[in-house]
Amino acid sequence: MKSHDAAALVLRATLGPMLFAHGWNKVAGPGGLKGTTGWFEALGLKPAEVHARMAAGTEMAAGVGIALGAANPLPAAVAVGLMTVAARTDHRGKGFFVFKGGWEYAGVVGGAAVALAALGNGRYSLDGLLRRQDAGARHALLAAGVGTVSAAALLALCYRPEKKSDATDQTDQ
Repeated sequence: MKSHDAAALVLRATLGPMLFAHGWNKVAGPGGLKGTTGWFEALGLKPAEVHARMAAGTEMAAGVGIALGAANPLPAAVAVGLMTVAARTDHRGKGFFVFKGGWEYAGVVGGAAVALAALGNGRYSLDGLLRRQDAGARHALLAAGVGTVSAAALLALCYRPEKKSDATDQTDQ
């Protein structure tokens, strides 16, 4: 096993199942899809039920695609898009560390997805089996670009957070 193929396999075996588990949790976790819908409503994603289903489905699909090593760089682009939306809606303004609600997790997952797009899925993957070994800087840029632009479009069309009232704003009575 070449080190490149081993690195791709380890990265895929780490990132793919983790993404799938996060998507599955949105559907079957303690709050289920109803809880995810409420969370997305509170974040300002409209319509929340559509976004809850879409996030869960795309997270699971990206996880499977990455774990199997299929269609590089598309699952990586999906992961970047998901993490960009998460960073903007749920983690913004909370600093770096995830234990304080910060963007650390989203940044690491997005960065790992872009690295995997550059590395390629390796010989021990569905792409490898099909002799489709697309990799390199172009694929990394494609994953980062498509993911980020898709997230920006989704946010422009569907992100409507409630305006928080400023405690210093006083109305005359």
